[in-house]
Amino acid sequence: MSDDRRWPAEAWIPLLAGVLWLWHGPEHGLAGFLFALLPGCLLLGSGVAMLLMPGDRRISNFTALGGLLGALFSLPAVFFVGPASALLLIAVSVAGFVTAGVHTIRLAARTDEAPEVRPTVGISAQVAVDEALIAFWQLTLPLPKRADHVRVERELADARALFDASGWLEKPADYHMAPPPVESPNLRQAKLGGLRYEHLSFESGYAPHPDEPGRERWLDHGPVRTAHAWVLRHGSEPRPWLVCIHGFQMGWPFMDLAAFPPSWLHRRLGLNLIVPTLPLHGLRKIGRLSGDGFLSLDILNVVHAVSQGLWDIRRMLGWVREQQAATGVGVMGYSLGGYHAALLACLDDDLDCVIAGIPLADVTWAIERHGPPLHLREAEASGLEAAAMRAVLRVVSPLILEPQIPRERRYLFAGAADPIVTPDQVRDLWRHWDRPRIEWYRGGHVTFRAHPSVIQLVDGAIRESLLEGRLRLHPSGLPPS
Repeated sequence: MSDDRRWPAEAWIPLLAGVLWLWHGPEHGLAGFLFALLPGCLLLGSGVAMLLMPGDRRISNFTALGGLLGALFSLPAVFFVGPASALLLIAVSVAGFVTAGVHTIRLAARTDEAPEVRPTVGISAQVAVDEALIAFWQLTLPLPKRADHVRVERELADARALFDASGWLEKPADYHMAPPPVESPNLRQAKLGGLRYEHLSFESGYAPHPDEPGRERWLDHGPVRTAHAWVLRHGSEPRPWLVCIHGFQMGWPFMDLAAFPPSWLHRRLGLNLIVPTLPLHGLRKIGRLSGDGFLSLDILNVVHAVSQGLWDIRRMLGWVREQQAATGVGVMGYSLGGYHAALLACLDDDLDCVIAGIPLADVTWAIERHGPPLHLREAEASGLEAAAMRAVLRVVSPLILEPQIPRERRYLFAGAADPIVTPDQVRDLWRHWDRPRIEWYRGGHVTFRAHPSVIQLVDGAIRESLLEGRLRLHPSGLPPS
């Protein structure tokens, strides 16, 4: 639902919240002022921006961040400003946080074939969580130097010519080389709290095609050369396996195994699990944070990261099928993992199911939507065009490659109010997949597991494709709350 009013009423909430923070701060000296400065300025500045720059989607990012920081900073503030004032600061900060979600929903474009969402408190709070995460990305993702844009533009032109001459733009599946089987992988026991699992690792062996731009730079990334995965299995008896692909900036056991809870998928449903680490994430990171460099304007790095991720997972699929007596194999991924899951459906015709959750579908769209404005302006000034990016990214686009598994074994779920992967992204993939079963839930991106309909879709997909007639399920078939 879109609203183009110049003076949105919700803008006054973060504006007044920011004023209250900055008002209370100086009462307690320099330390109090500094303590109030960050949430106060974020809330006040974003509230004013909503009034003066209506329609700018990025404003809500920092409204949500200011509200979140304000709520957190209010807790120790009780010792300085007293319980009554601290409660007031908590209340206005939470109100500002929710307002970010309200504003985002009101600015969102209506997406055909997706349900309409109205900004209730609950839905708005979910969207505000996503907006705060986007603000974190805006502040932490590394920016390339201006000279890098010139190099990227040159590499794109060279790659486009090579891909065209090789026939990969016309037949993008041919770009992906068939990986060899995994031989003698390293398996060691590991523990996370009370959970025991195995840490699988092996030499990836991936290399971009000869003469491909960016090949040598990619091969210089040492941590990427080793593939990693977390494995949970039920002894040596035949079982169905589920490949679980994590999202952006994840890749660590405590995050990945929380996203794919063993208490549900492994213990209750009886599946064997393998959770690969995508290139540039976790133990394979090359920047300060997990995921740095994966979604950037350095497009050949993106192509190679996705290609290597698919290469490694396809090798793991071979290991699962040939050595672990799998009775069936499915793939499920979230967000960036959903992107990879969708691509695997195009490269492997022997999968029992693919569940793409809140899946990114277009990398160029993600860069244009969430990239820092200065970064984008400098790239445009250097001649880096979206059309050139999309042309090269065809070889790793789930909107271009054709799925190889039957329609009835494809599943999707998406948030109708998701500001990170907006509904039109998932709708376009759903259409390209010939409209298979999809679950639209009224909520944001990272809170999808709070929606029972999503759990029911995943449970139903696993029952239909992996467990039917193979295992006796727990009577509820649902994960613990």
